Amino acid sequence: MEADDFDTPWKEVVMHHFPEFMAFYFPLAHAAIDWSRPHTFLDQEFGALTRDAELGKRLLDKLVSVYLHDGSEQWVLVHLEVQGWRDARFAERMFVYNYRVYDHYQRPVASLALLTDGGARWRPASFSYRLLGCEMKIEFPVVKLRDFAGRMDELRAHPNPFALVTMAHLQARQTKGNAHRRRIAKWRLTKLLYQRDWDKQRIINLYRVIDWIMRLPEGLEARLRSGMLQIERRKAMAYLSSIERIGMEIGRQEGRQEGGAEMLTELLTKRFGPLDAQVRARIAGADVPQLSAWARNFVDATSLEEVFRSS
Repeated sequence: MEADDFDTPWKEVVMHHFPEFMAFYFPLAHAAIDWSRPHTFLDQEFGALTRDAELGKRLLDKLVSVYLHDGSEQWVLVHLEVQGWRDARFAERMFVYNYRVYDHYQRPVASLALLTDGGARWRPASFSYRLLGCEMKIEFPVVKLRDFAGRMDELRAHPNPFALVTMAHLQARQTKGNAHRRRIAKWRLTKLLYQRDWDKQRIINLYRVIDWIMRLPEGLEARLRSGMLQIERRKAMAYLSSIERIGMEIGRQEGRQEGGAEMLTELLTKRFGPLDAQVRARIAGADVPQLSAWARNFVDATSLEEVFRSS
């Protein structure tokens, strides 16, 4: 199984659903922000200030401009430490980033931290030093995903999409090294998505996060996706079986023809029954662009002839 990747999905989901991210993990801060006014991600500005801060691995840092209910514009530094190991210099990095933003822009900055490591005791929430009667200090709110581990029923029923993201992360950690258990957990999370009354794009965004966090071997992945297609056909839904999802699946093979061929063969078998040797050979001999074209046809095809009509 490939190494788990928590970087890309967190970046994507935070950018697309920042208000809900704040509501779920930092409700007090969320309540102080006027969400009827726009918020702006200041990635370019923040990157220029932290490019030379070699204080450890930075996976996800976001500087966001928001408005408070009193009408003032404030900057919120949301620092997400999406990693699975203890970092002795984490609190120092929060301090450095905070004062760099303040020094350059002369703007107050709120630093917030979300930690995804599995440790029970490590919870850095401050950094300080004192010298000759002078004291420098920063204290910041910290949320650990591990704290949600005993609240799975609550997460399952919670309307905020980050409840499902949290479940995906926790269950990815719990099932590490056990692909069959992970497939079952991922399948249950995917079915929860179908039960939510969300728009198509939100479901696609969240499934992409779950898909990246809870990676499976190609065979088990194809099995899960064929089950998804069966549910969609019964419910006349066109979310995760859309061209976007099929294209994402082909794309994540990173150019490996064998993986794409295996996935398409599995999907065709589930929908149309066992494939004869000629059809299997045709798929096995196709390149990635051809597989992608057939996958797009597959979305609406009612026969094998319709799948291969572009060839």
